[in-house]
Amino acid sequence: MSMHGGIQFFTPVHGCIGNALITPQNNESSSGVSVSGSYTHIDSLDSSLAFTLIESLNLNRSYDKEALEVSSKLLELNPELYTAWNYRKLAVEHALLSEENSDTIRAILDEELKVVENALRRNFKSYGAWEHRKWVLKKEYSSVDQELRLLDQFQKADSRNFHAWNYRRFVAKLKNLPAEEELKYTTSMIESNFSNYSAWHNRSVILSHLLKENPQGLDSKHNVLKEEYDLVHQALFTDPDDQSGWFYHLWLLAQTAAPDAPSLISFWPAHGSDLVVSSNGSLPLILYFDQVVEGVNSSSITVTYTFCEGEDLVWKPLSVNYSGKAQAWMTYLKFPELGNNSSEVYTIEVSLGQVNGIISSSGSSLSLPLRFTFTTRVQSTPSEHSEGIVTMKMLSWKDEEFCRNEEVLQYFNPCILPSDLLRISKDSQQTTLKWKLETFTHEIALFRDLLLEMNWQLSCKLLKIGMLTLARLLLAHDALMLHNTTSVSQKANCKEILELFQDLMKLDPTHSRFYKDMLSIVLMEQMVSNRNSLEGYCWYYGTSTSSLTQNIICLRLNNLSLSRMGSFEHLLWVQMIDLRGNELRSIEGLEVLQRLTCLNLSHNNLISFTALAPLRLLSSLKVLDISHNEIGAHSIDTSRYLCSSLLSQSAGDDCNLDEYAINNVDIAKYWEAVLVFKGLQLTQLDVTGNAVSDDDKFSLLLVKILPKLKWLDGNAVY
Repeated sequence: MSMHGGIQFFTPVHGCIGNALITPQNNESSSGVSVSGSYTHIDSLDSSLAFTLIESLNLNRSYDKEALEVSSKLLELNPELYTAWNYRKLAVEHALLSEENSDTIRAILDEELKVVENALRRNFKSYGAWEHRKWVLKKEYSSVDQELRLLDQFQKADSRNFHAWNYRRFVAKLKNLPAEEELKYTTSMIESNFSNYSAWHNRSVILSHLLKENPQGLDSKHNVLKEEYDLVHQALFTDPDDQSGWFYHLWLLAQTAAPDAPSLISFWPAHGSDLVVSSNGSLPLILYFDQVVEGVNSSSITVTYTFCEGEDLVWKPLSVNYSGKAQAWMTYLKFPELGNNSSEVYTIEVSLGQVNGIISSSGSSLSLPLRFTFTTRVQSTPSEHSEGIVTMKMLSWKDEEFCRNEEVLQYFNPCILPSDLLRISKDSQQTTLKWKLETFTHEIALFRDLLLEMNWQLSCKLLKIGMLTLARLLLAHDALMLHNTTSVSQKANCKEILELFQDLMKLDPTHSRFYKDMLSIVLMEQMVSNRNSLEGYCWYYGTSTSSLTQNIICLRLNNLSLSRMGSFEHLLWVQMIDLRGNELRSIEGLEVLQRLTCLNLSHNNLISFTALAPLRLLSSLKVLDISHNEIGAHSIDTSRYLCSSLLSQSAGDDCNLDEYAINNVDIAKYWEAVLVFKGLQLTQLDVTGNAVSDDDKFSLLLVKILPKLKWLDGNAVY
């Protein structure tokens, strides 16, 4: 027991109500617990019996004074009885039904506030008590003037009590307190104790609101964040072993790096490209933004072309959760049917940002208008350079099937950043970019010095978080440098970033998977972000006499130990990709590769069909190799913690498993496979080397799900 600010606090004991409980003597319920009558003293009551008592009061709708006293005493002794708090809500609502006098209503609600206060004296970290107090104040009969005084007392008892801080934000909003005043209060609490994580968190919540609303009198975002960096530096260098300041610095880093408004950073077809498509065919048009957006439609995107005039294009978010928001969006351009041996050339212009409509999750609109054009040559007979892949026989992924062909690469026209179309042009945005680069450069120098001067004198925990912070700063700096004109400066920090994550994997093996994922993302960026490096991984499939494919470029990222993919904005052009021999546990993000026709995921670490959910959005996919993974080998599907549920992704789908029923096949056993593969147009599939493929019945099911399948596990399907 302790005293703070005149309030007496008790250390809560879980599972026991305590002593001195008043209970009724007569009129016992069926459970043997008395619920009404005169009350006497008993020694103790455990949690299960207390729960039964409250349930009995509620069942009998006992809302009289004596019953309320019982619940009040129970909550005073154990504020964690959520059922008791719910009972009191019902009792209050019952009392208010027949009451119209505002003074009486106020008295009833003020009594609830007293009950809560008594409960908080026992345990000032009780979820139920704080939430019940909010519920009372929302009735708008009780005065909130004393709430801040009460909070001051509780925060003196424990300045890091996040329940109290959460309630403080609720009260501040209810009283319409100026955010600047609350920010000053938070500053004073932090300066008195840099280790106050709840105060740092509260500060981030207030600043997020201020920076978003930008009220009159608030300095520019640049100056505000500069002051915040100065404050957190004091915390980090005063007590570097405390994690509170480090987490706040991470939040500041995110605020600095975050774009003020969404921008288009990549698209396909590339600007100025000349494509050949077949008569009556279609072509995907893909837009990739720097953040998740909504509002992409025929009103916000203008596509000008001379065929199919007056037809509105339907834009689709490329996201597995079907939320109506996505970082990448796609529509199909459908070309007219031509007569024999004829062709037409069409110029297509795409413009966006001319009108508002494309907005981010924070509510900001697309920052810069943009326009790009490309040409399509529609032919009634397929050309050797036409879009698509023709599979006349089973495709092989053997090394001898691939070759370097510079003549073919001359037709290679990926959309590689940076592009002149995508560079920042407004003076205000140039100023913002300059400030961000200066900030990151200063922070990088600061943390390099910290690690260099103190290095192994630091605790292992501090060394890890210091190295991780430096790596994140370097990543953010390099991401901003994509707006620069020189490709050399873009990757100035790549080597140092890779070394940091490699060292972290050794220093902190418990989190090695996370570091490996980050390392893989950096490697991907290094390999595919400019044409010179990308061409080293691009191979021509087939020989000059092969009729299997027609000038298909395969991106070969095999045997690189990648555990995660990234840099998809650079890969929108890809039709064929070889990812075999890596360490992938999911293929998150692959859904944006709408041109993808052939995919090799063999010899990875995929453990379930849940990890393959992005395949559901790849309508052009024809060839898939997922052999020699671990699908079906684990009784517990841990990939469900990495990927969203297939059931949530299938909202609105007709998931009738009986449609694929086969005699003696337990269709429910393979429901994930059904949800992934149904609707795909696969002609070739390999699942050998997985535990699930050991069941011959599974092969029968695949043939049922995939009616266009010609080859399964290397054998022809009849």
